[in-house]
Amino acid sequence: MFEKVKELNKFKQAQSKIKKQMEGIFSTREKGDMRVVVRGDKKIQKIEINGEDQKELKDLINDTFGDVDKKVEKQMRGQLKDLGLPDF
Repeated sequence: MFEKVKELNKFKQAQSKIKKQMEGIFSTREKGDMRVVVRGDKKIQKIEINGEDQKELKDLINDTFGDVDKKVEKQMRGQLKDLGLPDF
């Protein structure tokens, strides 16, 4: 029993470490007067149009990505349960 708890904690620590590494990776693209900066975890860091920061648009897109992530996770958890696999 304790071994499974230890394994789960080890898995969560590794997952957290990978997440932090992904947050440190950036890609910037420009097209015309638009500029987008995206992190490795696929969160939009910045959107600029005509040199103006588009924080509301950035937040709207990131919130929408978050909603999709939750829906996908819920569906995947259901499928894992159907297969008899443990829920992480």
